[in-house]
Amino acid sequence: MSTPTGPRTPTRTRARAGRAARYATLLLMLVVTLGPIVWQFLTSIRGRGENVYDGLLPSDPTLDNYLRVAGSFPLARYVGNTLTVAALAVTSNALFCAMGGYALSRAGWKGRRVVFTVLVATLMFPFESVMVSMFLTIRGMGLVDTLVGVWLPGAVSVLNIMIMRAAFLAVPREVEEAAVLDGAGEWTRFTRVFLPSAKGALAVVCLTSFMGAWDDFLWPLLVLTDSENHTLQLGLKTLAGATTVSDQRVIAAGAMAALLPMLLLFLALQRFFFRGVGEGAVKT
Repeated sequence: MSTPTGPRTPTRTRARAGRAARYATLLLMLVVTLGPIVWQFLTSIRGRGENVYDGLLPSDPTLDNYLRVAGSFPLARYVGNTLTVAALAVTSNALFCAMGGYALSRAGWKGRRVVFTVLVATLMFPFESVMVSMFLTIRGMGLVDTLVGVWLPGAVSVLNIMIMRAAFLAVPREVEEAAVLDGAGEWTRFTRVFLPSAKGALAVVCLTSFMGAWDDFLWPLLVLTDSENHTLQLGLKTLAGATTVSDQRVIAAGAMAALLPMLLLFLALQRFFFRGVGEGAVKT
């Protein structure tokens, strides 16, 4: 008499093999994603007498390289300039993308679909294709070599508008109808009903706006000429190209110093970030 578990053995084997393959794929993605960051950090804490490629772990770990970064170029000024641009980008995107997403999510006005189609179509054009025209516009406005000129092209992101639109579409219509019956106006419904329901999506907008402004290199390189107005990424380029600083340990320390604020911000907002991804996936 056969046992009931006999015929199920091949199925269990395939299930275990599939689970092992998924875990192996996730582990490979983790190594590919975090491997360069870990290597950069380990390089940044190596002592001056160590070879950068001599083993994985440093034999004489030190934080002296970070002090050398601060003494090699005006780090505080560059960080302040970058934070100014990032703060402006976060504020403008959070405000205008929320209002734009709300307008696109509401029916009842003519041209809504046309506006939505045009906005989506702009996502097809890479930044390099409009870079020259944007620079000519900024120059015509007299904003070259200013932090406002760095911020203005990224003041409103179409992708962030789409994120907020998707989040607002997920709000049940019954909730809005109840607010209308209570006498709430358009602005009251936007601030008291829709925005609290889209906190996660708003956190995603703030995070992506900050990361975009903090990491941007090409546009500040085109707009800024005075070193007093340089952002951190331009400062790191100066650090990497300086003849007095050719140590890979110092360059790695500068890169880690630039990465740290983004990591801290993501850790602080990760709960809202993943909630916002879920809100945007409910309805489009």
